[in-house]
Amino acid sequence: MSESFTSRLPLSRFEIDRDDVGRARENLFDELWAHPATRVLPIFEGNALLSSPTALALLPPAALERPELLVYLGRSTSTSAPEPAGTPIIAAQLTDAGHLAESDWGNLRRLGSALSDRDAGLLTEALAILNWHASHQFSPRTGAPTVVEKGGWVRRDPVSGTEVFPRTDPAIIVGVTDADDRILLGSNALWESNRYSLLAGFVEPGESLESAVAREVFEESGIRVVDPVYLGSQPWPFPASLMLGYTARVDPEFGNATTPDGTEILDLRWFSRDELSDALGEILLPGTTSIARAIIEEWFGGPIDDGAR
Repeated sequence: MSESFTSRLPLSRFEIDRDDVGRARENLFDELWAHPATRVLPIFEGNALLSSPTALALLPPAALERPELLVYLGRSTSTSAPEPAGTPIIAAQLTDAGHLAESDWGNLRRLGSALSDRDAGLLTEALAILNWHASHQFSPRTGAPTVVEKGGWVRRDPVSGTEVFPRTDPAIIVGVTDADDRILLGSNALWESNRYSLLAGFVEPGESLESAVAREVFEESGIRVVDPVYLGSQPWPFPASLMLGYTARVDPEFGNATTPDGTEILDLRWFSRDELSDALGEILLPGTTSIARAIIEEWFGGPIDDGAR
């Protein structure tokens, strides 16, 4: 494939300077809300306001009431977006869509691969940080309500003075192949019975990424793997993951007989490229926004035309 693997990860794209120095300015949001160049990305119930089916709507502050929770996302670096490079952009967490309720709203899972580089990066960043805010409203030390500071990138415990910073959960996702270069796909208990994807799981405390690859694959499939090779990473803010993509080979000493764990993975199948092509009317593959899709297509040798978004 001519493109690099990482260039084909939809949610790893960005055209934004996160401007960490600017986050520390006093009265940052008063200043930005009053500035005519500022643009606001409204988020409501995990969806973003759209200006078209494939573009985010960035509003001037005057177009909506100022909500309680704002996050400074940074400054646009795009030279092709409607707003000029250098435009400061704020994410606004709406608790009521108000007069925007009848507008068009979009979900990152479905739209991620269709958005521009700037919009994909903005929406991924916005959802990740807003999801963190939703789960860290109280201090883990004292239980006191935390106070939002530094442009929405820190929450402080007013009792102990402790700062609480955003967290990301690392997870590995693996394209496992056997001696015949077939790929292993599994059906998760939480999905439709005909949806198949790669094996994946969270990295545990005190564990290397390579160890997590071997452990997760064995736990979910009974397969022992060797030679884990890192491909690239993609944020997955549902709610707070960073997906670390790998390939790995079946350990020839143990073979490729599979045993689904029966809890997370209900079925496992090996596919050659021809077998996967023939099965497209029967099974569903991961959506085009996911790193799983990119890894499968990297193995396949090109895009897979199955109508997925």
